[in-house]
Amino acid sequence: MTRPRRSHLFMPGSNPRALEKARNLAADGLILDLEDSVAPDAKAVARDGIAAAIAAKGFGKREILIRTNGLDSQWWADDVAMAAKASPDGILVPKVSSIEDLQAIGRDLAHLGAAPSVKVWAMIETARAVLHAEELAEAGRDPSCRLAGFVFGPNDISRETRVKMMPGRAAMIPMITHCILATRAAGLEILDGPYSDIANPDGFATECAQGRDLGFDGKTLIHPSQIEACNAIFTPPEEDIARARKIIAAFELPENVSRGAIRLDGAMVERLHADMARRTIEIADAIAAMSKG
Repeated sequence: MTRPRRSHLFMPGSNPRALEKARNLAADGLILDLEDSVAPDAKAVARDGIAAAIAAKGFGKREILIRTNGLDSQWWADDVAMAAKASPDGILVPKVSSIEDLQAIGRDLAHLGAAPSVKVWAMIETARAVLHAEELAEAGRDPSCRLAGFVFGPNDISRETRVKMMPGRAAMIPMITHCILATRAAGLEILDGPYSDIANPDGFATECAQGRDLGFDGKTLIHPSQIEACNAIFTPPEEDIARARKIIAAFELPENVSRGAIRLDGAMVERLHADMARRTIEIADAIAAMSKG
């Protein structure tokens, strides 16, 4: 099933008002956070709040992920136990850097009786994770790992590697494209990291467009004010949707069914363009279905 993942908003699990507000936001997904946005002495309260919010339902068709604390943290065991019982769409695990990490996450979820529908998203935010992105993605072919995709974490990568976060992210492009290629080769999804300067909507829009053009499926967000622009940028334009439908219709004509390439509006169109067109229509239809929910 094609699922729109244009916008995934981080929401602090320790803030009941934020969790309640999340039910009415237009984000495609919500990441209920136990990590960075939650102080150490509030972890238990956040855990209980997230479990109660999920149990109360009301999130509609939004994808619900729980970001746990790291595998090596003192909170991991309690985080994953709560998540297994709450049964969100998935858990987002920070600083996944090895196949052993993925295997350990999968084992813990299985041991705790988590439903098969609870998937794993790995945050790629260490030098080791970037270097081994292909191996991590390929490990996802093992169903026991439950791997659905990556979330690229530019801030932690910058901290660890000393690559500066600059407008345009030129220094980080090689790492980004490497991770995107790894996910696509393994049939996974990948979300871009957050843009921290909330007061700079133009800069945010520019980075969203860059992420879209680089091949990200969507972007993680840190403030509700970013949702509308993010959704708009990651939504296929009407002219692209119309063109996609026209390409598919042309290949479905009796005289073109067995042809590998056809002439359409003065240009040569190949079967690969029809495959791309189907993806455009699938995501557009999924977005339309979200808006009805």
